[in-house]
Amino acid sequence: MRSRSIITLGTIGVAISALLMPTAQAAVPVAPLPTIMAAAGDSITRGYDAASGCLLTDCPQYSWATGTVASVQSQLSRIIAAPKSATAINVAKTGAKMIDLDGQLTAAAAGNADYVTILLGANDLCTPTTATMTPVATFTSQFQSAVTKFSAAKPNAYIYVSSIPNVTTLYNLFSKNAGAKLIWSAGKVCQSLLSSSATAAQRTQVATQETAFNNALKSVCATFAHCLYDNGATYAVNFVAADVSTIDYFHPSPAGQAKLAAATWTSGYWPTTA
Repeated sequence: MRSRSIITLGTIGVAISALLMPTAQAAVPVAPLPTIMAAAGDSITRGYDAASGCLLTDCPQYSWATGTVASVQSQLSRIIAAPKSATAINVAKTGAKMIDLDGQLTAAAAGNADYVTILLGANDLCTPTTATMTPVATFTSQFQSAVTKFSAAKPNAYIYVSSIPNVTTLYNLFSKNAGAKLIWSAGKVCQSLLSSSATAAQRTQVATQETAFNNALKSVCATFAHCLYDNGATYAVNFVAADVSTIDYFHPSPAGQAKLAAATWTSGYWPTTA
């Protein structure tokens, strides 16, 4: 009985010590507010189809990253409100895949950007079929190569990497909307997920691939001192119907862009600023 009491007291002591010890947290790199911001990515960052005046075209004024429309409260607008004199270049391109990141970051480096946001990967998921999605290993290698090259060219620049928004949300929101289904079919929008012939198993495959892509973004970013991954903040954004453009039922509306801006800012380098 005595030995059991000693063991119990010792166990309690260890438990109390563990409770008193501070919990380890991943360190967020300390970054100065930027002077020149660059936004890399695809049509989401270009504000494509965001509003009625953006029919089948880019409207970067609505971009979550570099937009100028007040209601969006883009990252750029928050930097300026800090206050910090800053300019921005939007090097994203509608239709871009991860293979295009290298060229975009090369342009960002040439523009002397000291802060770069990256939101890319939806087009690597949204392909004609699940079989044509970018392989995870290829996606990872392309991302690694592009960030390595940029970091070598701009060693003092800071990189923010957004997770890919949860594309399955679109199916959940609009799969019973006749108008959305017609547009998805006519425009061949994200057919790997949204095709009327896509099976539940195929939609699960897209979701699984997206998780793998986001895990790759996280693991690669962690190997660079000046890179910060959003830890899934964008993926976790709770989009509702009003957050999605009624032009294509795929891209964010101004309200959706505002949600992206808020999520990426609060998970970024300066969450308590602006």
